[in-house]
Amino acid sequence: MVDRYYYSGIVYSAAKQNPALTLEWARKPDEGLPRPDICVYLTISPEEAAKRGGFGEERYEKKDMQERVRSLFSELRMHAEGDEIIEVDGGASLDDVEAAVLEAVQARIEDVVKSGKPLRLVELW
Repeated sequence: MVDRYYYSGIVYSAAKQNPALTLEWARKPDEGLPRPDICVYLTISPEEAAKRGGFGEERYEKKDMQERVRSLFSELRMHAEGDEIIEVDGGASLDDVEAAVLEAVQARIEDVVKSGKPLRLVELW
């Protein structure tokens, strides 16, 4: 199952500094829907990210927002589906990032095929 927005939607919604908008609240609309098999989370230090061209021009590319996102991804990993979040060093070379992502995705595909389990759903926390 592929859903580009499941994990990032939860985290970026909760990162907007609205006290009523928790991780749990942000994922509520997805309960009962198919759950992605993997989340490849590219990490990079704020210092390295700031060196990249155009960093900070996007509203979500501000240091404080990225720190909240990083913290919320860590919090999300503490829940039952957190083992599906695979961290890859986004500050590595393009070839190394590509290889790490490919390896993680291939391993997850093999696990899904071997398990023979039906499509998983987003469950209540």
